[in-house]
Amino acid sequence: MASSLSFNAGGLPVLPLPGSYGPPLLGPLKDRLDYFWFQGSETFFRQRAATYKSTVFHRPRVIAVVDCAAFPALFDLSLVEKRDVLIGDFMPSTDFTGGMRVMVYMDPSEQKHNAGKAFCLDLLKRRARIWVSEFLLSTDVMLTTIEKELSGATPCIFSFLCKSLAGADPATCPEIADCGFAMLDKWLSLQILPTTSIGVLQPLEEIFLHSFAYPFALVKGNYQKLYDFLEKEGGEVIGMATSEYGLTKEGALHNLLFILGFNAFGGFSVFLPTLITTLGRDTTGLQGRLRAEVRRVLAGGRQLGFDTVREMELVQSTVHEVLRMNPPVFLQYGRARKDFLLSSHEASFQVRTGELLCGYEKLAMRDPKVFDDPETFNPDRYMGEKGRRLLDYLYWSNGPQTATHPRLTSSVLPRITCVTACLLVAEIVRRYDDFAATEAPSPSPSWKRRLRRRRCQAPS
Repeated sequence: MASSLSFNAGGLPVLPLPGSYGPPLLGPLKDRLDYFWFQGSETFFRQRAATYKSTVFHRPRVIAVVDCAAFPALFDLSLVEKRDVLIGDFMPSTDFTGGMRVMVYMDPSEQKHNAGKAFCLDLLKRRARIWVSEFLLSTDVMLTTIEKELSGATPCIFSFLCKSLAGADPATCPEIADCGFAMLDKWLSLQILPTTSIGVLQPLEEIFLHSFAYPFALVKGNYQKLYDFLEKEGGEVIGMATSEYGLTKEGALHNLLFILGFNAFGGFSVFLPTLITTLGRDTTGLQGRLRAEVRRVLAGGRQLGFDTVREMELVQSTVHEVLRMNPPVFLQYGRARKDFLLSSHEASFQVRTGELLCGYEKLAMRDPKVFDDPETFNPDRYMGEKGRRLLDYLYWSNGPQTATHPRLTSSVLPRITCVTACLLVAEIVRRYDDFAATEAPSPSPSWKRRLRRRRCQAPS
């Protein structure tokens, strides 16, 4: 009897998608309880991939993708659209952004998205030199602060980003200097709270935090203060947006606030503490190797900056490996523009127009068919020619680390964030002969200096 099995152009069998959307009410409810309560996100996806023996499968409301072969489809704008899917099938009220859809909720096919994207990319290009100088000026305060408590880095990160991106110094407004980071954090948290687990005792979290969207009224006053601060102190950047890119003043301000909140502050405040803690807990001698590389590159009085960091291969590889193991944004979404075949390593699956794809980065970037010993932290993983090829599978925000086309990424800060993280690593190992991360009594980890402090000038 002839087989009814069909194959795609690459020779993979075309199979029915395993899993199902489940019963209309009970299916989504069970998955929601498993994801937020009984299992947690990583176990949730691992268990289902093992059950279905597939790295692509149906779950209520989405098609889950957890391998490197299928993941790139989430960035292929000929296959998927990005309209209103930043955090999945839930979109916060536009009240949080001045009653308008900001750039990251738009699909690249929308004209306003292109103007906003061009503005953001040009802004980063123009302020690259300021970015480095402001970071280095802020480093001493930041590191001195987090010797006492890692969470104390948050106000420093906020101040650095405001000055670097918007040209607005929080020190000019005492209330913003003291509380601006908390205002921004609360504004961000209320938007994503219905889709995020924060560790509150269950079932209270599920009942009271995940059952409804939160009103903008809770943060309206603080958001207006941040808006007024940027309007007053960021005039040069806002003028550039309106005169050169045709954005309205209001549109420029709301998009800039969103970049500061979601794309920059949210990412930095999650990733940089994780990076510091990972280095502080290492017992393999990595700190000494990093220190030797930094001293070698900076020998002869060379200054720490973007150019010198690019010569620090181990520093870059370490940052990339921390990112692989602990991506600050670990869910990516895209809605199918058309019917197409989605291919994993083993098979292809039919995706229908309008279906929502959900990529889980924590598993995709631990794909054993791509990464050797994927569950182990290996700071040398991206070194050498072979290692650099793995950067194609390192997904940051909404595109691979090696992406060059601006339409491929929803974040305007993927590369500069990695380079800034490298600057921080280089400055830490230059500043300290040794340091260790310890568990604090509070939920936040702290880190402290173990031996003596180094001079900031690297020895020749």
